Amino acid sequence: MTHRSRLAGFIIDCDGDDHDAAAAFWSGALGFALGEHSAEGDARYTKLENTPADLHIEVQKVSHAPRVHLDIETDDLDAEVERLEKLGARRIAFVRRWWVMEAPTGQRFCVVRMKHPERGAAPNRWA
Repeated sequence: MTHRSRLAGFIIDCDGDDHDAAAAFWSGALGFALGEHSAEGDARYTKLENTPADLHIEVQKVSHAPRVHLDIETDDLDAEVERLEKLGARRIAFVRRWWVMEAPTGQRFCVVRMKHPERGAAPNRWA
């Protein structure tokens, strides 16, 4: 069965109590407007708007070391995770609705469900 995936965007992980200040900094630093704020339990998210190529760029409150990671979005989560494992990635944890993965070179990234396949760059098709 074929599935599709593509780069969804970048998540700026910030460890700290003042999520609004972190979001304001990254908004100003990157020149993108503050967008929708959301929360799930202790997690906090602020989307940045008017990004190039409609990339999803978001500031996220985390409880681990600060970093920037990328998200790959797909219309078939299981198939994409299996494809990436064949390339050498490994599963770290399933969190809420997505997989945290680790590349063979050590970088963490997430595989998330595709929200708007009609927007942005055309997804890659995988067999």
